[in-house]
Amino acid sequence: MLTPLFFLKRSRVEATGNQADQPPGSEFALHVKGVNKTYPNGVVANRDVSISIMKGEVHAILGENGAGKTTLVKIISGCLRPDSGEIYVDGRRVEIDSPLKAISLGIGMVHQHFTLIPSFTVAENIALSLPMTGRLSLDQVKERIKSVSESLNLKIDPDVRIEQLPVGLRQRVEILRLLCQDVRILILDEPTSVLTPIEVEDLFRTIRELKSKGKSIIIITHKVREALAISDRVTIMRGGRVVKTLMTKETNESELASLVVEGFCPSLKIEHGGRGEPLLIVKDLRVRGDRGEVAVKGVSFVLHSGEILGVAGVAGNGQKELVEAITGLRRADSGTILVRDFDLTNRSPRTIIKKGIAYIPEDRMRRGVILTMSVSENLVLKNFEDPPYSRKMIMDKLAMERSASELISKFGIKASDPWISVSSLSGGNIQKLVVARELSNGASVLVAEQPTAGLDVKASEGVHQKMMELKSKGVGILLVSADLDEILKLSDRILVIFEGRIVGEFSRDNCDIQKIARLMLGASA
Repeated sequence: MLTPLFFLKRSRVEATGNQADQPPGSEFALHVKGVNKTYPNGVVANRDVSISIMKGEVHAILGENGAGKTTLVKIISGCLRPDSGEIYVDGRRVEIDSPLKAISLGIGMVHQHFTLIPSFTVAENIALSLPMTGRLSLDQVKERIKSVSESLNLKIDPDVRIEQLPVGLRQRVEILRLLCQDVRILILDEPTSVLTPIEVEDLFRTIRELKSKGKSIIIITHKVREALAISDRVTIMRGGRVVKTLMTKETNESELASLVVEGFCPSLKIEHGGRGEPLLIVKDLRVRGDRGEVAVKGVSFVLHSGEILGVAGVAGNGQKELVEAITGLRRADSGTILVRDFDLTNRSPRTIIKKGIAYIPEDRMRRGVILTMSVSENLVLKNFEDPPYSRKMIMDKLAMERSASELISKFGIKASDPWISVSSLSGGNIQKLVVARELSNGASVLVAEQPTAGLDVKASEGVHQKMMELKSKGVGILLVSADLDEILKLSDRILVIFEGRIVGEFSRDNCDIQKIARLMLGASA
């Protein structure tokens, strides 16, 4: 079933074919020629990459995790220096040695992982990004935010602190910060990974408005349908190389999927059988948010063995606080959380883990991994005290390495060595690491929050397949996702949350996507 996102009409331009190897002309906003980049750990991220972006074009770059997409745009935006290659802006060769230089050339990037200061307000974060010359007062910055946000329907409170915002709204601030700098070439790295279909429609409307004003937008994505819905042209990368550039109107989902992952053919089988005994029981739960407000208001539900229970809602409606209360990361004011009749309300995360609850967090960088530790160490974070990894308080590194190597292979984590630092992995591969650890620890309940955010089509299908396997073995899965397609595809039942309350429940047999979308926005069914 398609979400409203994919009813959007595709944008079109007059140019045809792949012009990446032609000399840069006046029709190009950006031309990259022969870029190469090898990281210190020996990973070759870009191999002789050439690509052209036209003025007033939406250009999607598709590829699986580790294909070199993010490395390329980090070079364009000044975050990385290439080993070799040339970059042209408006037909003029330039040297981009910093993000500040990129901004001065009209190039800005919204990163997949946020670069905001959590303790600062929205206005303070955006003020920091504005040029030193002609510095605006904070009140003037707030007016600028208000003007830009209202014109593009990206409304947000400029006085709220970043740490008080859910991930979806933090991403909105990143986009606003860039728009307030008047960039001409806008790079969005996985911009929809934490957005609902309705929010994605708003974002795409914004992109079309920017395009109509002559701005060029580069979208890095692993979602084939997303590329088809919004782009004029699409470039496929694989193994650090450009495989092909196509006019979007001249291709289709099947062709793009096969180009992204050579020879890939989706094979996931979704089975929805009977559910078993109650595993996770939440009764009249009330939880406060970061500002002291009641964010979860009397939520009750039961998750059964062998069931996937989806929670759909726009970011900021209590999902974050609900999940954190269940996983021991936030105290509940009242109510109970039971697992197999054992009361886990306000117990420590360690106790909750030991009682069989696994957790894939929404923010993998802050909650999912320790960046300074190795891949092997991160994969045993939740059971490092247990055999075979620890014997009489002594870590068994050989056992850790064997386990890590197995999971690296099984989940397709692109790591050159089990002992390399997690900080050297791409965002998608960090997500694979988190998923590998949580899906392999023998839990009876899995709380999966945006489990496939940032993953390519093949990796996403692998995660979904593993979830279906766990379900068949009696594991109960609470799936909290901004990807409504994912919710509809996997869930046996769907709960809709709005302003901290469950406002609707749907079984798989009576699922109405339009009704769910209305409830997510607070409208009556």
